[in-house]
Amino acid sequence: MSDTHDADDKGRPRKAPSAFRTISEVADDLNIPQHVLRFWESKFPQLKPLKRGGGRRYYRPEDIALLKRVGDLLYNEGYTIKGVQRLLRDGTDEGPAPVAMELPLGDPPPAADASEGLALKIALAELEDIVRALHRLAA
Repeated sequence: MSDTHDADDKGRPRKAPSAFRTISEVADDLNIPQHVLRFWESKFPQLKPLKRGGGRRYYRPEDIALLKRVGDLLYNEGYTIKGVQRLLRDGTDEGPAPVAMELPLGDPPPAADASEGLALKIALAELEDIVRALHRLAA
């Protein structure tokens, strides 16, 4: 395996998909400033990165998926903060909010943290996104 496969485009060692990431890694990967990520934590209670000594944040894969979803809703779908809050609040009665996991078709959901119910909620959320996009195109 060559060095290009062992490091990302910033020269950092490539982490496993299930690895926790720091706020700087997440900010770089999502192209969202760190202060925006901190602000979103104050607005979306579903975002709960682990905090270690000194307040250092560690984002789990499900946190990153939710951040991607929030960013997409705000920046690409045109939702307001209040609109995204409502979607996340109304979309779940228990557990974490549904988020797009960005898996290729045919791949099973991650088994480590996803129950069958959560996987169904994620699929439903993705289908609802498709329906909304189709409605916008038809309008």
